[in-house]
Amino acid sequence: MCVSDSNRRDFFRTATAAGITVAGAQALGAGAAHAGERTAAAGDRVALTRVRVFDGNRITAPRTVVVDNGRIGTVALGARRIDCQGAVLLPGLIDAHLHLRDVATLRQLVASGVTTALDMACFPPSAADALRGLPGLTDIRSAGTPAVAPGSPQSQLPGFPQDAVLTGPEQAHDFVRARVAEGSDYIKVVIEESGPAPETVQAVTAAARSLGKAVMAHATSTATVERALAAGVGMIHHVPLDRPLSPALAERYAATLTVAVPTLTMMEGFAGLGIPGMDYAAAEGSVAALRRAGARVLAGTDANLTPGIPVQPPFGHSMHHELELLVRAGLTAREALRAATSLPAQSFGLRDRGAVRPGYRADLLLVGGDPLADITATRDVLRVWVGGIEHVPAA
Repeated sequence: MCVSDSNRRDFFRTATAAGITVAGAQALGAGAAHAGERTAAAGDRVALTRVRVFDGNRITAPRTVVVDNGRIGTVALGARRIDCQGAVLLPGLIDAHLHLRDVATLRQLVASGVTTALDMACFPPSAADALRGLPGLTDIRSAGTPAVAPGSPQSQLPGFPQDAVLTGPEQAHDFVRARVAEGSDYIKVVIEESGPAPETVQAVTAAARSLGKAVMAHATSTATVERALAAGVGMIHHVPLDRPLSPALAERYAATLTVAVPTLTMMEGFAGLGIPGMDYAAAEGSVAALRRAGARVLAGTDANLTPGIPVQPPFGHSMHHELELLVRAGLTAREALRAATSLPAQSFGLRDRGAVRPGYRADLLLVGGDPLADITATRDVLRVWVGGIEHVPAA
């Protein structure tokens, strides 16, 4: 779960006491966050020459891409030039499932080329708010507090809001309204064998839709996936570890336009704990079934530092592993790259990113190899831009 960052608050308190504005403190904080890296300001105009671009389908011949005041521009006149010598430019990666903690997690994401992070549980609301809109750091969205069942592990976390522990459908509307008031970008419900009851999940989904919010469902077994599909949620996170999704269930994803975020990295980790009934082959087989059915699959890692969770994928690095696992499960390298760029941007309504296109945010990842030929090439991070601010990872 995301927790508040006392160091960041102390920084702002000290900065403002010294007469620095909040905006100035943010800029200083972002620069200080990347000690050991070189950065360039968002206002710079930069022309990336001799760069090959992943356009969503193929990798182009060498061309010039302009970064201009935080966006992808078209005019290279007067720009500082960077000769990319044939390196490959990707849209910044989007992790569709993680659990933020503090500014340090954003720094780790940037270093690996993850420029957008979609948090799936974070409380209190001030913790997520503290990580929004920091210049040069990974851009975030958050579910805030998820709906859970009484007695669930989440409900017993210190400080967990009790209005999110749902005992019946009559609480759903107030739960959703509270999350919307707190600024949650979408609504999450954790579906486990023990609850919430199907009618409660359906009520949460209906309440969220009435307020224009998408619903994310946590489901790690065939039974809970069936419950999520029956409720009509927009997106199901994780895949079963008990047995692979049947062709019929996978086809229900496709027919209902339900998006899948398998989080294979987390599934692999839990299956490796030796817990009876958890088999990674089931997760891998589920992804293969979803692909055959034509369902939309997104890349998400479940990176976290949550106390008590035995599997904690590292922020940033785990995205590259997730891409590799998706390819091993049957996606092509092209499909895996889309799962981490254009598809999550479309699925979450982020219309200004996910592609290297004029007018889009300059969220970019320059890598040293060809990820269509070998997906592991995404690990060779040469440079990253977040909203036009350039980062060159330390050696």
